[in-house]
Amino acid sequence: MPTGVHLRDVRAQLFDAAERVLLRGGPSALTSRAVTDEAGCAKGVLHKHFTDFDGFLTELVLDRIAQVHALSDTLAASAGTGSVVDNVCSALHDVFTSVAISVVALITFRDELRTRLRTARPGTGVPLASDAARMLARYLTAERTLGRLTPNADVDTLAPTLVGAGHLHFADRSTEASPLRPMVAAVLSGVLA
Repeated sequence: MPTGVHLRDVRAQLFDAAERVLLRGGPSALTSRAVTDEAGCAKGVLHKHFTDFDGFLTELVLDRIAQVHALSDTLAASAGTGSVVDNVCSALHDVFTSVAISVVALITFRDELRTRLRTARPGTGVPLASDAARMLARYLTAERTLGRLTPNADVDTLAPTLVGAGHLHFADRSTEASPLRPMVAAVLSGVLA
């Protein structure tokens, strides 16, 4: 690979390349060589910008978590508009049709990555999936406050239930096996006002 090629926003290019490798080949295909080959740059470029490959992967996951946080703001702002079921479906679709489903597998696959993520952001649960659950809990709380969910709606149970079911729904990356809406509607059926 040429070493004199100028890369703009190296981090973003490497992250995007890692996503493509991850989506195409899964966690076992994700190596520093595969990422730099996909990005079209020398292997040393990755190590110039990150301490090591697990450091790179940690930053990749943290970047994708930041995207979920941005989605959380958008979802919370939608409270009181449209259908609660449709809003939740849209949020789950946005989270799990991105690279998130593969990132959760990556976190599970690499022990050192999990250790670094726990250091970077202490807490419980699988990073990204637990962030998605907090996003839905925030949204459902807003809908409960607006009276679109029953006052006794247990959003802290509903949110991880929806994320877990959504994760299972999208786990087979080939095609959508069944519509998402009936599952979300069933989970929320007892709490819609």
